[in-house]
Amino acid sequence: MQVIEREGKKYRVPGNLTRFQEDMYVHLINWKWAHITEEAGSYTRKDKTGTPRTETYDAILPESVQGSLPTIYPPVRDELKQYQDKVGFRVHQHFHHMASSQAANLNLFLPLLLHTKADEIFRRLKPDLSSIATAEFYRGFCLEFSGANSGQPTGPLGDQSARSGTDADIAIAYLNHGGELCLWLIEHKLTEGDFTHCGGAKSKGRNQSHDCQRSFAEILQNKDYCYYHSGRQFEYWNLTEEFLDLYPDHLKHDVCPFKGGLNQLWRNHLLARAIEKQGKFKKAFFSVVRHPENVSLERSINTYRKLTGDRATFSELDFRIVVDAALLTKDESMKAWADWYTNLYMV
Repeated sequence: MQVIEREGKKYRVPGNLTRFQEDMYVHLINWKWAHITEEAGSYTRKDKTGTPRTETYDAILPESVQGSLPTIYPPVRDELKQYQDKVGFRVHQHFHHMASSQAANLNLFLPLLLHTKADEIFRRLKPDLSSIATAEFYRGFCLEFSGANSGQPTGPLGDQSARSGTDADIAIAYLNHGGELCLWLIEHKLTEGDFTHCGGAKSKGRNQSHDCQRSFAEILQNKDYCYYHSGRQFEYWNLTEEFLDLYPDHLKHDVCPFKGGLNQLWRNHLLARAIEKQGKFKKAFFSVVRHPENVSLERSINTYRKLTGDRATFSELDFRIVVDAALLTKDESMKAWADWYTNLYMV
């Protein structure tokens, strides 16, 4: 934790922030102070010795206000509560943080998906979309989509548990112009400096047989080099081999490319393809949506795009593109949402 000062005000924020992250934290804290409360929240974690340490941060909401969902766009709060009651979704540990990417994702997509002009808006974002398939999931969308179900509780990638597993922040079911049922998985990023790195590369369960320095081709030949394959029996490399057409550039990688930020992109893209393989959805796609000023993500996005040969099944959007698509409806409620959203997230 560090204390920074801007225009005579002091802000308790995490250390080692990029300039964009610091600017965003200051903005979000100012918004919180102006619209919610000046009371700080706290976060408890264990230090290197295992001793719990509680720190106070200005960007965290105090427990006294969390129940009213003050960081969620007011017109969709009741619908979100109804979704949680009927369907349920895994609420992130830091949901009540002003920089929560999960909350920001809800604020970006729920007002659009629940709007009467949802089809018009999403056609501008995804040209093959004809209409939202509202009979699927909950009014056509699923939050924290993993593909897990009663028949396959660990999900298509075999990595789902009560605590972790691959999922997309939101899945949108739609009909394309040919009337085929399709699925769009979206991963949302707000202030994150990168996508989630490979946890297996640092796992305490690793042994001398696990070797992340092996090339992409070598791991395909002996998948046991990957801890996630031999140590956890996850399906990542089995599916990668099955869907190798996703990675025409794979022979150029002398070490595993999925150790860093590409890991999350890889897993989500595999999830889309695995869902498509099941047959219910004719086609499945994966996209990243990010803050337009968060350039820290570009390296991983561009590297992954190159690895996939710029396949149409993977794409990128930014918040501004989504907002502009909604504003083109000329609808007053969409304008009200856009004003609220762009003010909160400095878009």
